[in-house]
Amino acid sequence: MSLLAGCSGPSKETNTNGDAASGTQKESTESSEAGGGGEFSYPMTSGKTLTYWTGLNGNVSANFSNLGDTPFAKAWMEQTGVQIEFQHPPAGQDQEQFSLLLADGNLPDMIEYPWMTYPGGPEKAISDNAIIPLNDVFEKYCPNLMAYLKANPDIDKMIKTDDGNYYVFPFIRGDESLCNTIGLMLRQDWLKELNLEVPTTIEEWHTVLTKFKEEKGATSPFTFEYTMPVLTEENPFAYAYNTSKTFYLNSDGKVHFGAVEDGYKQFLTTFAQWYKEGLIDQDLATLGKDQVSAEMTNGSSGATIGWAGSTMGVLIAAATATDPNYMLQAAPVPTLKKGDFPEMGQIENRYPNQGGVAITTSCKDIETAARLLDYAYSDTGHMLFNFGVEGESYTMVDGYPTYTDKVMKNADGWPLAQSLSAYIRGNYNGPFVQDKRYLEQYYTIDTQKEANPIWGKHNGKAHKIPPITPTSEESQEMSVIMNEINTYRDEMALKFIFGEESLDKFDDYVKTIEGMGLDRALEIENAALERYNSR
Repeated sequence: MSLLAGCSGPSKETNTNGDAASGTQKESTESSEAGGGGEFSYPMTSGKTLTYWTGLNGNVSANFSNLGDTPFAKAWMEQTGVQIEFQHPPAGQDQEQFSLLLADGNLPDMIEYPWMTYPGGPEKAISDNAIIPLNDVFEKYCPNLMAYLKANPDIDKMIKTDDGNYYVFPFIRGDESLCNTIGLMLRQDWLKELNLEVPTTIEEWHTVLTKFKEEKGATSPFTFEYTMPVLTEENPFAYAYNTSKTFYLNSDGKVHFGAVEDGYKQFLTTFAQWYKEGLIDQDLATLGKDQVSAEMTNGSSGATIGWAGSTMGVLIAAATATDPNYMLQAAPVPTLKKGDFPEMGQIENRYPNQGGVAITTSCKDIETAARLLDYAYSDTGHMLFNFGVEGESYTMVDGYPTYTDKVMKNADGWPLAQSLSAYIRGNYNGPFVQDKRYLEQYYTIDTQKEANPIWGKHNGKAHKIPPITPTSEESQEMSVIMNEINTYRDEMALKFIFGEESLDKFDDYVKTIEGMGLDRALEIENAALERYNSR
């Protein structure tokens, strides 16, 4: 295998300029400098081995016990000349094992983690002597990432602390089309059979769910994985009332907390009524992925919330094995009035606090670690992380990196997500720029391909809080306040929906949350936002 498989161009390190995700990267003839002198090229000849701690993605662990065993990792090591010893916590124990790792103090060279969730934030991780600031490291050893950040100042702003410290080799969604990933979906075949249009308003959704119950025998017309926090936070039915269950950016430019607003009360009122009418799964509070999947494929349910790949694609594949007419259709964020454009909706920041890698204070060879990670932001590394190895997992067809049958039609019957994950990291995350061309092929069904654009028709970007970072003191105070508020909010939300508590008590609920320190939490959030805007 060529050490630079998948890319043409010179073997020396090249810089990435422009929009990597759109396939419009430009190579610079500028050579990088190794510690201030001479040209640098891959593969490195140091023969070094570095340690790298990360959770193992479920689509990888289905077939590999270690990321290092995948064709992707083997190619990364061969192309860079660095051996990587991957260390993985047991599944589901990432946070617990991360805390134990820090307490031990004997850290691996690199740690992949959502660093904005570090207690006290990334700056605290630096002051705790857990990770190193990367400003000088980027300047000396990372021409590819620096070129990308220079060309994308909005991203550059996102991956710094308020003190101006870079702290992570980031995961970046290379195009906004990759940021709308969650939304409503429902049985397209049922809609056709019942002569119904895709619902766009709350009233139309009520009609559709009622028809599903009465004419299709659905015992839980609408169901979703309520125990998955992101799905409850990104509930499109709440967005219909121009609110959220958590913090959001209001039109006044300030951070607000949606769960105490009148719009949230209206959302809860609607859900409580639907629950009473049997339109919402009666086991809502305990619903997990397996239960939702079963109900969506056996005819018990006709609508849910999820992702176009891991939800819509998986459900369609499972259901069509016994019902060839089964099909799911994406639905837009609903509004209250027909024809209105949704003001709010799900959207991620292009730096979504996933897959970022920090270099720890235990690392003895910072240059090698930095150049290993910087490789992913070069043209050749970009292709590897998003498409794999040319001639194996993809070929160039009219200038377009096209996945091969080895990936798309796996001989061992692996689902596409698992097959891709053996060769790339493009279909989940990691320290690289995600390419939208991966997604164009990952979605193989027409309704999947239509989903993200449908879910993205809203003004949600205006209400998305950027990756702000409270100070360590603020973060600790915020944690105490919001743990109490969020626990109470979630308990009361279910009580209101289930009718165990009258929504006449909503004002009392709001006063209770305010008494828990909401004003202080908002003060902290807005101070952090002001600092972010001043970066």
